[in-house]
Amino acid sequence: MRTDSSPGTLPAREHLPAAGAGTPVLDVVIPVYNEEKDLQPCVRRLHEHLARTFPYAFRITIADNASTDTTPRVAAGLAAELAEVRSFRLEQKGRGRALRTVWAASDAPVLAYMDVDLSTDLNALLPLVAPLISGHSDLAIGSRLSRSSRVVRGAKREFISRTYNLILRGSLQARFSDAQCGFKAIRRDVAQVLLPLVEDTGWFFDTELLVLAERAGLRIHEVPVDWVDDPDSTVHIVRTATDDLKGVWRVGRALATGSLPLDRLARPFGDDPRDRDITDVPRGLTRQLVGFCVVGALSTLFYLLLYSGFRTFAGSQFANALALLVSAVANTAANRRLTFGVRGRGGAVRHQAQGLVVFGIGLVLTSGSLAALNAATDGAAHSTELAVLIAANLAATVLRFLLFRAWVFPDRHEDLRHEDLRHEDLRHEDLRLKDLPKAPEPSTVAATPRPGPYDANPYDANSYGSKPYGSNPYDPDPYGHPPLPRRGAVPYETHRDATMRLQPVRPADPDPRDPR
Repeated sequence: MRTDSSPGTLPAREHLPAAGAGTPVLDVVIPVYNEEKDLQPCVRRLHEHLARTFPYAFRITIADNASTDTTPRVAAGLAAELAEVRSFRLEQKGRGRALRTVWAASDAPVLAYMDVDLSTDLNALLPLVAPLISGHSDLAIGSRLSRSSRVVRGAKREFISRTYNLILRGSLQARFSDAQCGFKAIRRDVAQVLLPLVEDTGWFFDTELLVLAERAGLRIHEVPVDWVDDPDSTVHIVRTATDDLKGVWRVGRALATGSLPLDRLARPFGDDPRDRDITDVPRGLTRQLVGFCVVGALSTLFYLLLYSGFRTFAGSQFANALALLVSAVANTAANRRLTFGVRGRGGAVRHQAQGLVVFGIGLVLTSGSLAALNAATDGAAHSTELAVLIAANLAATVLRFLLFRAWVFPDRHEDLRHEDLRHEDLRHEDLRLKDLPKAPEPSTVAATPRPGPYDANPYDANSYGSKPYGSNPYDPDPYGHPPLPRRGAVPYETHRDATMRLQPVRPADPDPRDPR
């Protein structure tokens, strides 16, 4: 699993503007391997459908990955005949490799792909890409397992598909319903950040992409589709299932060890309502309470099992201390990852040390309860000891949650918000200073100073030398300002590329309130 850093944070979602002609809005990729018979009717049918129904400019890209029949010749003929069709040849097999190569080189703001057999009804194409054009979602997938989907296929494929998606839900906690449907779309700015993290080059490619996107907090839109199975499909079911299970194990291990830099993608947008300053609403308290209670219940059962085992060969105080120590280490690790969302190994030793301090407080409570029980009653029954320990652990649990939340895993949002406000004040101060009349530069100056980082046109690539300001929000400001801490900082070059000028096919009804 790749652990290299992502190219940068994602820009805020915006509706792609419909203006003058330019780059196609949608690039539909059709990966093919030895499809000389089905390729031509597929492309012609898709082209006719898009030309008749799609309200923006489009492109169809045939991604031929190492075909050995006449598929390359058929693709070249279609590209020469239809202006909106182009062909791309790869010398290595792999559907994921073909999609990665074409998507990385495409200039369309919305990227999609579909299987060459066109098993999915094309009427679902516009609903698939509309949320990406509007800025509502980041990825979109067709689902054959939705209740409103209408699917015709054999019992064997139905069983395999549902079993595979159950495995994804049970092992990777995936919440999307259908990972294998060959009908998906993604915004190009999102693809540029996610593609370097995806390792698979075969059939597991889109599943891995979806899992990483979901773990990064991106929004996935699902469209119920009408789907008819292709009886002549060349997919090798057993080999594909084996490769998919290997991919599930690899991705699950990478997520468990925290080796993926998904924390740099988590909630990268500036339009998340959870980032707004809402008073009297504790941030994430409900989710943290639920996670803490689940972890606490499992930790209590684990502790009681350990105590019962240690009690067979040791006294009550020693058994309690040893069981509490082991369960406390596991409890801190589980709460760190599941309750408070801390990923990676950074600070893990410090968190465990602070967790041991909290463990010491719990030890005092439970050991004091046992001491009080022994002082009050000689030879108390084992069930009585367990009841006292459960009551003491409940009290220690409440205190542990408060200490975890306020001390071990504090919420850094307030500090970042105050830093954002300070930088906002600096920005306004720079704008005021810029409006003041400036004295002419002396002729002895060798070079004209470059404009400041907050000049009026942030989208001009020449406004800050050869590298636009903000292309890396973690770089220090040459004017002395500290780097921007906001995770939603928008790299100007990426933002400029993501908002293409689009050409609608039919005019929209004018708004009488619009001065245009």
